[in-house]
Amino acid sequence: MIRVKPHPGLDLRAFITEFPTPLGNLTSSDELLALLRQAGDAPMQSSDEVRAAVRDVLRHGGFKPTGRSKPASEYLLRTAQERGVSTINVAVDCCNAVSLHSGLPISVVDVDRAKPPFYVEIAAVGSSYVFNPTGQVIDIGGLVCLFDADGPCANAVKDAQRTKTDETTKTTLSLIWGATTLKSRTLEAEGWYHHILQDHGAKVRAVYP
Repeated sequence: MIRVKPHPGLDLRAFITEFPTPLGNLTSSDELLALLRQAGDAPMQSSDEVRAAVRDVLRHGGFKPTGRSKPASEYLLRTAQERGVSTINVAVDCCNAVSLHSGLPISVVDVDRAKPPFYVEIAAVGSSYVFNPTGQVIDIGGLVCLFDADGPCANAVKDAQRTKTDETTKTTLSLIWGATTLKSRTLEAEGWYHHILQDHGAKVRAVYP
């Protein structure tokens, strides 16, 4: 389902999730909400080693993962430390919980709002897209991204607004942007991620690798 251009440091894992009903009808469990706090009882914890490895992956194409362009997992950690990560919906809450504690950036795309074929490669210099409802734009030149038929739509920093989930979403595509230097960490994060989703009645199906 996804064609991935070779990348020397990227350990990518991707899977489809089918929810039993639209996200607007689902509620995150108390256990999941607890995981949106840094002190949540999680089987994984982020570290400086993880953060450095992820940044190295994103630098490969010339992108600078610093400041407002730092990996999404780092943003989640700072948010958790300052005020706690807010609940959005089951799909995003699961993603944020795993990303926060594993230290790995994760993208979640509404499959029905995207257009196949899907592929992953480094975005050309000058590439950009809108990433929030207010119309703010991120420059993604040099950053490894997920593309659909209409162009780039997700990456380890900020996902495109046009393919984000909403209350009508029933099927998502998740991508975990891991690093080969972290060995089995991406696989472990994926397994935990699947477990949390399944606890909310969802079905998961691997699509890459």
